[in-house]
This record gives sequence, C-alpha cells and structure tokens, in this order.
Amino acid sequence: MGASLGGGGSGGRDSRRYRKQRFTEINVTPMVDVMLVLLIIFMVTAPMLTAGVQVDLPKAQASPLQGQDEPLTVSVQADGKVFLQKTPVTVEELGPKLKAIAGEKSDTRIFVRGDKNVDYGRIMHVVGEINGAGFTKVALITEQATGTSSRQRE
Repeated sequence: MGASLGGGGSGGRDSRRYRKQRFTEINVTPMVDVMLVLLIIFMVTAPMLTAGVQVDLPKAQASPLQGQDEPLTVSVQADGKVFLQKTPVTVEELGPKLKAIAGEKSDTRIFVRGDKNVDYGRIMHVVGEINGAGFTKVALITEQATGTSSRQRE
C-alpha cells in the first residue's frame, strides 16, 4: 500500500521521505481493563467456593489432619437437616449415597460438620450411619479458637 502524505505532487524521490512511520508502542489500557474485571470476578466468587452449607462450628484446640485426597463433607445444620456436600439427604439415604460416590474406596475421608447447637445424639447418629456404610476415616470438623477450621479425628 502506498500513500502520499501531501506536499508537492511531484511523486518521485520526495514522496519516499514521507513514508508512514510504524506505531511501535503497545496500548496496555485494554489489557489492564480486562485484568481488573477478572480480579473483581475472582474476588466475588472465591468466598462462594467454600463449603456451601452454613454451619456454626464449635471451637476446639486441635491440630489439622493432613491428607492427600479431597474428602467428602457431611453437614448437619442447627435444625437437624443433613447435607452431603451441598445436597440435602436423609440420614437413611446417607450410607447408600456415600457408597455410590466413593465406589469401592472405603478409605475415603469423610468430614462431618455439625452445628454447635445440634444435639450430640444427632451427630453420632450421622457418624454411625457413615460407619455402618463401611467408611472408617470419619473426622469431625471444628473451628479453632483463632477462627480457622481444623479437623479433629474421632
């Protein structure tokens, strides 16, 4: 593509001097805008990625258990409702559903999150159903006195 930038109309040698110079700077404004939008999206969605059922955990002085696999979470709310991950279930359905999820892996870690206002017998009933389904690695989740979650082995 050739273009004349004006001037004497003679064409020839003088028009070569006025060639269009290339724009060598990168405009970073659109990239910064996109990055700020992504930052805001992640800041809003990150708190929603934690355990989905609201439970007021009791506090305990215990150190966290270390593990390699992702555990299944069973939550018991203050009103006694039981949730497997974020799905409401009855206590009687809990064992078969855990078996369906874990398959033959009976060594799957299962964390029980019980609201501090739930009757202790209700929590033990849930733990008993889990043990009755053949799962032996059951842990109770508590909140440390500093406010972070910890896992206490039963």
